[in-house]
Order: sequence, then C-alpha cells, then structure tokens
Amino acid sequence: MPDTFIKIASVTVGSGGASSIDFTSIPSTYTDLVVKYSIRTTSANQIDYLKCEFNGSTTSYTERVLYGYGTTVGSASNSGSYDNIINGGANTASTFSNGEIYVPNYAGSNYKSFSSDSVAESNTTSNNMLMLAAELWSNTSAITSIKLSDLSSGTIAQYSTATLYGIKNS
Repeated sequence: MPDTFIKIASVTVGSGGASSIDFTSIPSTYTDLVVKYSIRTTSANQIDYLKCEFNGSTTSYTERVLYGYGTTVGSASNSGSYDNIINGGANTASTFSNGEIYVPNYAGSNYKSFSSDSVAESNTTSNNMLMLAAELWSNTSAITSIKLSDLSSGTIAQYSTATLYGIKNS
C-alpha cells in the first residue's frame, strides 16, 4: 500500500492549447508513478482518446479495456496505448474529463504494466462514458518520460491539467 505521494510535476495548458503534455527527466527514486488529469480537446468530436507514450516510444503497447457508454457496456483489446477517454470540443462546454494512469515498478527492468481509468462527462444522458484499461508496454527500459496527447492529433484545450506523482512505499 502506498504511503507517500510526492508531486514531481504539474502542467496547466495555457492559451491556445497544446499538442501534448510532457513529463520529462522522471527520477528513478520512487516505486510507482501516478498521473492524475483533467483534460478536454478542441476537436470537433464529442469523445476523444488520450494517448500515453513512455520514453518517446510509439510501439509495443497492448491493452484490454472495459467501457460503459450510456446504457451500452463492452470490452475490447487494442494494440497501442489509447488508454483514456476524454471530452472533445463538441462535448458540453467547459466540461473536462478526469482520469488516472498508474504505473507500478516503472524503473525496474521488466516489461511495464500499467492501468488507467477515465470518465467523459456531459449534460446529456447518452454521452457519459467510463473506461478502465489494463495495459502493457513491452519494453524493459526504465520510464524517464511520459507524453499525453490526443489520439486524433487534436489540441489539448486551455485549462487542461495533469499532475505526475511519485509513490514511495515504506
């Protein structure tokens, strides 16, 4: 059980938006990492997907997701890290998605498993969506950077935030 969450870095997207939120030079002094975020994009979509990349790598990701959308539920397997559902620009104005990405043993020499949960909210009855994902990055490198971006290459909207925490176990 984690004893200590230590804030490593926090980003708030400024005017004009950003193509990504990047955490770099992550120290290897913690046991686990957690990213907590509140994000939306400026795209014409109601729903977008937040992509998470480690160390600049765009390959060797797999995932299994569970999702709920309105009254529909399901599961899927994917290649690639599309681990979080987020509000697009066509969703309810000023409404941000919230989520978390948890990475245990990020500095170890094994493949990196990680999990995520997210929710896209709106003021309609059919557009609320929840996604839970179990993921694997098949790479043995220690994670030193994390990049969050919109899967459809959209812009992350102004006022979106993400905070990276390191966790130390006693």
